[in-house]
Amino acid sequence: MTDTRRSERPIMFLSRRAALLGISAFALSACVGGTFKTEYQRLSPEVTRNWRLAEVRVDVPRSLTVSEAKTLLPNADIVWREDPMGDRYTQVGKIMEAAVLRGAQGLRGSRPVVISITVTRFHALTYEAELSNSDWGVHNIDFTAQVNDARTGEVLVPATLIRAETPAWSGERMREARRRGVTQKSMISNHVAATVAGWLAIGPDNRGEFSRQGN
Repeated sequence: MTDTRRSERPIMFLSRRAALLGISAFALSACVGGTFKTEYQRLSPEVTRNWRLAEVRVDVPRSLTVSEAKTLLPNADIVWREDPMGDRYTQVGKIMEAAVLRGAQGLRGSRPVVISITVTRFHALTYEAELSNSDWGVHNIDFTAQVNDARTGEVLVPATLIRAETPAWSGERMREARRRGVTQKSMISNHVAATVAGWLAIGPDNRGEFSRQGN
């Protein structure tokens, strides 16, 4: 009688691997996708050229949900992985503050202003999504921005929504990018800074939209 157990093991292993790959491919194909935007109402350069940045204030409300789930698309407002496990609200706040400061550094006028940012969404890629073999994904960074006179508190620009959504990279494209020193943090920071500069009319208009698989 022939023992078939040895010959069945590789087949069973391959079958399980194929099933896992099939599930991964199905999950990617079923991911939320659509049109994403970088969108804002560009301010008048005649107004902003008189402003000088005095302070940036960033609020990341504790009411926003956070996910540490090791999945492709966690259902949460904040998804962030590149900093060590810790207070994601504080981590996101520091990223946004640095990016907004950089974007607004061209304000060199005489009237000091305070820019107040409230984050409404900060959804980057999980490592599970980044390591997938497909080039897909979106960094969803949305926030409101308000401008006040630093001396009087007068509201110069009421709180307005800014969408700073940009394509994420994954698979081999992101692996190669990381070898060159590119990270999710650098991609998000650069895009937020360029978006803020465009909104303030002290840099190129950064508005645009794109279609992509992701969330």
